[in-house]
Amino acid sequence: MSDEGTTSPQAATKEWPKIRTVGVDGMLVSFGDRLSEPANRAALAFRAALDRATPEGVEETSTSLISAYVRFDPVHRDHAGLRADLDTLLQDRDWYAADLPQGRREWRIPTVFGTDLAPQLDEAAAAAGMTPDEAIASISDTVVRVQTIGFAPGQPYLGELGPDWDIPRQKALTKRIPEGALAVAIRQLVLFSVSTPTGWRHIGQTGFRLFRPDAETPFVLRPGDAVRFEPVSPERLQAMKDDPDGGARAKDLT
Repeated sequence: MSDEGTTSPQAATKEWPKIRTVGVDGMLVSFGDRLSEPANRAALAFRAALDRATPEGVEETSTSLISAYVRFDPVHRDHAGLRADLDTLLQDRDWYAADLPQGRREWRIPTVFGTDLAPQLDEAAAAAGMTPDEAIASISDTVVRVQTIGFAPGQPYLGELGPDWDIPRQKALTKRIPEGALAVAIRQLVLFSVSTPTGWRHIGQTGFRLFRPDAETPFVLRPGDAVRFEPVSPERLQAMKDDPDGGARAKDLT
């Protein structure tokens, strides 16, 4: 079966989903051993259902690319009891084909592709077998999903891009990539929330502030949100420099 459909290869096996113990107060529900659209969908949908079900003793939930993590109070629950609750919920439906969580938004984020602001567009395009203009069209025409938040506060991993973008990370690190940078590798995009070294290729630049520690909601993007990166000129991006959203606009999806 193909990863592109609504059923992942793992859904057809006895091995997945898998429930595992994580330390004295955690459980991990994994939907595969590698990233796929259905496995990510399943993790997001299962975590949302778990939050609605509120099993006794559960104190926190979160998702990674293909898993849902559950932290519980070991004074009031043990692993065996929570495992039974998780297994019951897993049997409720086909999570690989489940609807994505409610409350999602679609963001349109102005992005400068290439130029001195994003100097690795040509290199990434060549690795994907495209011209720079073809690469810009490929990225900007694709609506990607926030698959998870990680590495740095509020930083999204987004995907999944087409097979042409299954390009490796660099062998050497770029010494520093700026906040708001858009980078690509392994069919994913990362929008950087902080300035940091990276092995991902810097192909676009935005003015979007992803992490706002003083705000009521410090992380702007949420897992499950849809994102489209819209090409703009450097001059247009500069004109929006005082806007913390960098000109981005959002609409509710569900």
